[in-house]
Amino acid sequence: MPKPINEHVIENAARKTEPIKLMKRSVESLKPGPAPVVRYDDKLSGFGVRVMPSGRRFYFVRYRNKYNRSRWFSIGEHGKITADVARSTAQRVLQAVIVDESDPSGERESFRTAPTVSDLFDRYIAEHVERKNRPVTRKEFKRIVERDLRPELGQHKVAAVTRQDIDRMHSARAATPRQANLILAVCSRAFNLAELWGMRAEGTNPCSKIERYRENRRERFLSADELGRLGATLRQAESEGLPWKAGTGRRLYTRVTTGAIELLLFTGCRLSEVLNLRWDQVDFEAGTITLVETKSGRPQVVVMNAPARQVLRVMEQAKASPWVAPSTSDRKRPLSKSAIEAIWQRMRTAAKIEDVRLHDLRHTVGTYAGQSGANAFLVRDLLRHKNLAMTGRYVNRSDDPLRTLSDQVGERIEAGLAGRPGAQVVPLKRGA
Repeated sequence: MPKPINEHVIENAARKTEPIKLMKRSVESLKPGPAPVVRYDDKLSGFGVRVMPSGRRFYFVRYRNKYNRSRWFSIGEHGKITADVARSTAQRVLQAVIVDESDPSGERESFRTAPTVSDLFDRYIAEHVERKNRPVTRKEFKRIVERDLRPELGQHKVAAVTRQDIDRMHSARAATPRQANLILAVCSRAFNLAELWGMRAEGTNPCSKIERYRENRRERFLSADELGRLGATLRQAESEGLPWKAGTGRRLYTRVTTGAIELLLFTGCRLSEVLNLRWDQVDFEAGTITLVETKSGRPQVVVMNAPARQVLRVMEQAKASPWVAPSTSDRKRPLSKSAIEAIWQRMRTAAKIEDVRLHDLRHTVGTYAGQSGANAFLVRDLLRHKNLAMTGRYVNRSDDPLRTLSDQVGERIEAGLAGRPGAQVVPLKRGA
């Protein structure tokens, strides 16, 4: 095993030798030894060459920084650069040290050991996403980091990423504007934290000033005819089954799956809220559902209308799990998003509403509430939106008008699913 190199010994040995004019011929004439051999230039102080035992030769410049610390700045290998190029580089380094009081070697070492964007993402996930985001959001943000951001930016130093790097990444996803904007938002949050954690100078977030794409916001809701077709499909799914794969007959669906879809319509809840609902959150006596994991990050109360209570009562009869909508393969787990999405794909095809997403059922609740004459405050509270949060304090927060509104919407949706005309909707008086 070779002995470790002692820089002081090498330097002392170099100072005992006569400086030479470093040029191609003189550099190549230097003989390697058992330890590195250092020779300095006779004109430019600090400029030298190091000959390794292997015979490879490297140019360097030695200087003292403003703290009087000795520094070695490696310039490059002889053969890959010429002696003249090495000399010019050494002159620029020495000028920077003298004029600007900079420390090129220290700066290079700092950059070499500086955190990469991949390091930033590791900390962003561990200290922010895992601690402050909801499970569904955590999963999505981690997927964005691993699929989009880390492969493209991970190898770069945090301090070296430019706005052009981010703009190029954002522009490459112009065909999917919503996803491109979400990726940009995640990236921007990570770089904001990089400034907080001292990985990057304040006010230098490379995601700033990059214009987001216009997103086509889609507010699809079900018409009365579409509700009728969906209701018929739900009943058929439980009684006769729906067409399965070509030539393989029909498939029956349990009340758990059809009931989960009806709950989305009757309550206006988000899909994750229904899938994560447990029986201990349902209070039939009070007529409420208490949501623990919500988009806002705090518990919220949903007022149950009569149709929602009826759906839950029927589902309760087959209760065999703490989950309202348990997985059909494992009752200890809730029904998965992928499973309900696959079921909905067949349901909407059978009902001839192929462009309707599960989230559009929530839009249907909001639309019907608005059509009933409810003001924005009531619609906000019915769907538990954050909108109008500042002015919400001036609105009566009693659940009586909410219950009335929820019942009206529920009755209309129930009538639509049953294929019968809905009750006459009487608009609420302005200011009521």
